[in-house]
Amino acid sequence: MTLHAFNAGCNIIGVRKNETNYGMCCAWAQMLDYDRIGMLLGAQSKTGSILAPGDIVGVSALAAGQKAIADRLGDGHSGKIDKFSTVLHTIESTAILVDGARVKMICEVVDVMRLPAIEADRFVVMKVRRFEQDEKRDFLSAYYD
Repeated sequence: MTLHAFNAGCNIIGVRKNETNYGMCCAWAQMLDYDRIGMLLGAQSKTGSILAPGDIVGVSALAAGQKAIADRLGDGHSGKIDKFSTVLHTIESTAILVDGARVKMICEVVDVMRLPAIEADRFVVMKVRRFEQDEKRDFLSAYYD
């Protein structure tokens, strides 16, 4: 498909839960309020399936030049491989953050919803507890090809 109707970024959600690192790349993420974000995680996502309200997760908006990280986190399933094994990252409590990302956020999962007509996917709403951003770096576009 060649339609690029909106500008989309590459965002990584990462969490350490039950002694396993879970993470995935998600292009559909949006600010919902000043301190709330939402991400739509696909039905096949092992990461999305383990999230629950109260979980503390990391969300990293990748910077230009981090395409290899987007490719790595988009490959395979967290239950089978540690996607972070070849990615420079920092773990704070249970949140996994990608080093060098344009924006890094520590978030608390507030709700995990199923939306009508796409019930298999999960819409995850999170409260941003803390963030840091490197405004000198550009965001990585999901249309990096």
